[in-house]
Amino acid sequence: MDNNPVNSLLENLTSLLGEEAVSAAAEDLATHSTDKWFASNPPEVVVFARNTEEVSKLLTYCNEHDIPVTPRGAGIGYVGGCVPVQGGVALSLAKMDQIIDLAPEDGVAVVQPGVITGHLQAAAKERGWFYPPDPASLKECSIGGNIATNAGGPRCLKYGVTRHYVLGLEAVLMDGTIVRTGGRCHKNKTGFDLIGLFVGSEGLLGVVTEITVRLIPHPPSRAMLSSGFATFPEAANAVQRILGAGYLPAALEITDQFTLEAARNYKGAEMVPDGQAHLLLELDGQPGSVASETATLEALIRDELNAVSVATATTPEECDALWELRREFSYSLRATGLTKLNEDVVVPRSRLVDLVAFASALQKETGIAVACFGHAGDGNIHVNLMVEDMDDPAQRETAEAALDRLFRQVIAWGGAITGEHGVGIAKSRWFPDAIDPGAAQLHQRLKKALDPKALLNPGKFLDALE
Repeated sequence: MDNNPVNSLLENLTSLLGEEAVSAAAEDLATHSTDKWFASNPPEVVVFARNTEEVSKLLTYCNEHDIPVTPRGAGIGYVGGCVPVQGGVALSLAKMDQIIDLAPEDGVAVVQPGVITGHLQAAAKERGWFYPPDPASLKECSIGGNIATNAGGPRCLKYGVTRHYVLGLEAVLMDGTIVRTGGRCHKNKTGFDLIGLFVGSEGLLGVVTEITVRLIPHPPSRAMLSSGFATFPEAANAVQRILGAGYLPAALEITDQFTLEAARNYKGAEMVPDGQAHLLLELDGQPGSVASETATLEALIRDELNAVSVATATTPEECDALWELRREFSYSLRATGLTKLNEDVVVPRSRLVDLVAFASALQKETGIAVACFGHAGDGNIHVNLMVEDMDDPAQRETAEAALDRLFRQVIAWGGAITGEHGVGIAKSRWFPDAIDPGAAQLHQRLKKALDPKALLNPGKFLDALE
C-alpha cells in the first residue's frame, strides 16, 4: 500500500476521472502554480475537467476528503487569483472550450468556460452579432476567467462589463451540487440574482461550467481618433470635454509618458503618437452618425483641446492597428525587463489628474518607475509599479509600501482597489478597508453557506477578514 498522500490522491482521482483527466507531471504542476503575477505555489495534482459531471465528481470527492480545490481558466490573471496557495487540486477548465450554441435569433451564445474571449467575439461577428466585453488579453483569456473577475476592458464605457452580458450560468458547488440559474431570456426576475452572486466571485463560491451570454447586433461602422497631448492634464481635460459635449464613445483610453516611451522602445517611435500623453477614442454605430461624430470630435480635439497630433482611422484595418498598439502597452512595459505590478484601481473620473500626479510623486519618492494607462472614460486606470527585482527584500519592501500608499489614497478618494482584475492574493490585505463592515460580514456568511469547509480557492481575499 502506498502511504504517500500525493500518490494516493493521484491514484484515487485517476480511478474517479480517468488517466487523461489527471496529472502530476512536473510541467503541469509548474504551469498551474502561478498566473501573470509573481506569486507561485504548486498543486499536488492537476485535473483537466472535460464536462460538468467530472467537475461535480471531483468537488464531491474533495469535499468529503477535505482537499483544497483551486479553479483555473487560462491563467492570464494579474492578482494570483488561481495560485493554489494550499496545494491540493488545481482544477483546469481549459479543455471545456466549446461554443455550444450561437443563436442570433435569441440574441445569445452558450459557451463553456474554457472558450477564449476573442474566439467568441470572432464567431459572433461572423454571424453579424457582437459580444462587447473586451479585456486587453482577449486573445488569451477565457470566458470562465472573465466570469470570475467580472472582466471589463476598453469598451465597457459604452457597453458595460461581463456581468451585463451574462443571462444564465451553470455552476458546481463545493459539495458537488449542480446549479443552473437564468437562461436564454433577456429579462428574468425570478428569485434572487444568483448570476450576480457568481460573476466576480473569483472562484470562491462555485465552479462555473457553462455560460449563456447576451449578444447584440454588431455595429456596422466604426472609427477611431488617436490624439497626442503635451501633458497628461490636457488629455484628461479632453476626456471631460468630450463626455460633457454629449458624446459617449465606445472606448476612451488614456496613456502617460512612461508607457508611451516604453511603447516607442518596443514598437518603434514611428508607431507611437507624439506628445507626453495619449488619448484613444473609438466611435461605432451607423455609418452616417459615425462619420459625423468623427469629424466633429476631430475638430474639437484639434482646434479647442490643444492636441499636438490627431490621426483618424476609418477602415477596420486602420482601427485594428490602433487597438493593437493599445493592447500591447502591457507587453511594452514587460519588455523593459522590470517586474510589472499591474494595479487596476478606479477613481471618480474627476480624480484622473490627481491619480497620475500622486503616481508621479510616488515615483520620485520611492525610485520605482510608475506607468499609468487605461480606461479614462470610467476612471479605471492601470497604475503599474515597475520594480527591478521583487526577489530583493529591500526593493520588495519599498514596492509594498508604495502599493499601500496607493490603495489607501484611492480608498480615501472614494475609489475602488480593483475594477476588473479582482482581489486575489495581490490586493487581499486592503480588502477589509475597501468594503463596508456589513458587506464584509455578508461575504463571510455567503462563503460559509456555500463552502463551509473553505476548500474552494482557499487563501485568497476572504482570509483577510479573519
